[in-house]
Amino acid sequence: MHDVVQDYYGKQLQSTEDLKTTACCDISQVPNWLKPLLSNIHADVLSRYYGCGLVCPALLKGCRILDLGSGSGRDVYALAQLVGATGEVVGVDMTEEQLDLAEKYHAHHADVFGYDNVTFLKGYIEKLDELDLEDEYFDIIVSNCVINLSPDKDAVLASVQRLLKPGGEFYFSDVYSDRRVPDAVVNDPVLYGECLGGALYWNDFVTLSRRQGFADPRLVEDRPLEVTDPVLANRVGNIRFYSATYRLFKIEDLEQDCEDHGQAVIYKGTVPEQPHRFILDKHHDIQTGKVFPVCGNTWRMLQETRFQEHFEFIGDFSQHYGLFEGCGKAIPFNANLVDEGAAPCC
Repeated sequence: MHDVVQDYYGKQLQSTEDLKTTACCDISQVPNWLKPLLSNIHADVLSRYYGCGLVCPALLKGCRILDLGSGSGRDVYALAQLVGATGEVVGVDMTEEQLDLAEKYHAHHADVFGYDNVTFLKGYIEKLDELDLEDEYFDIIVSNCVINLSPDKDAVLASVQRLLKPGGEFYFSDVYSDRRVPDAVVNDPVLYGECLGGALYWNDFVTLSRRQGFADPRLVEDRPLEVTDPVLANRVGNIRFYSATYRLFKIEDLEQDCEDHGQAVIYKGTVPEQPHRFILDKHHDIQTGKVFPVCGNTWRMLQETRFQEHFEFIGDFSQHYGLFEGCGKAIPFNANLVDEGAAPCC
């Protein structure tokens, strides 16, 4: 699979125009605050962008970031501007042609930005232990439509867990399927190169995340993908594919489910570019100044991370009220029997 991917992204694809799906986001989906930063990136780098989402979370100033599968360097050079001169961005990729292009414009971007805070490394994202990367060094790890291309996704997430600081996060976009992908699709080199063959069934991804210590993966945004090539569309049949962005926090005490401890937060409106609301994920749109009830996991995601100073926190973990209402789960027992007069136990 490494050979397939290296050939597809190093030799077969010459620009985003060669792709056969709608995985790559277009400029209309890029937020206005990011467009000036992208305009500072060389056109040759932008033309070889094969991502499927936006991997620029809030509050990156001064952060250390690792980009897995950095390709031509588009995201690295965007993130380099967001972390600033005091931050650092490291890109890892296995494809020689992509790395050569990223390095070709390294000095150009350092001149445009006024500082050089970028490093590119050649390596495999499932073999990060072979690179000179320090444990618990990175504040944030990102990846853009690359994890699906890895033949050992467990190894990738295990390394992410090891390299992140406590309270750090893995913020990444990738392709997922609505069912397990059959071998005929997995083994098709074009479908694999187009990020479909290696796509994880979404529920298997949740299981994988929890197995590697990320107890509560949070979905940030998603959109359906279209296979625009009719021949490939016939090969995938009824499988539906989605581009989705998740954030996984490295927080030791996160629980598998949303538990209610009577907690709440108040957003101060102080995160740059988010003065009126803070969006943690698809289900947590927190308006400025409003008391917002949260489960214990969400409370920790805000209180034990770089977001702490931007919130007021109400409550603690001294009491427990069961599952947080509206989290997608419910008590399995039939409460109606109590009203009907349940039989006494032996």
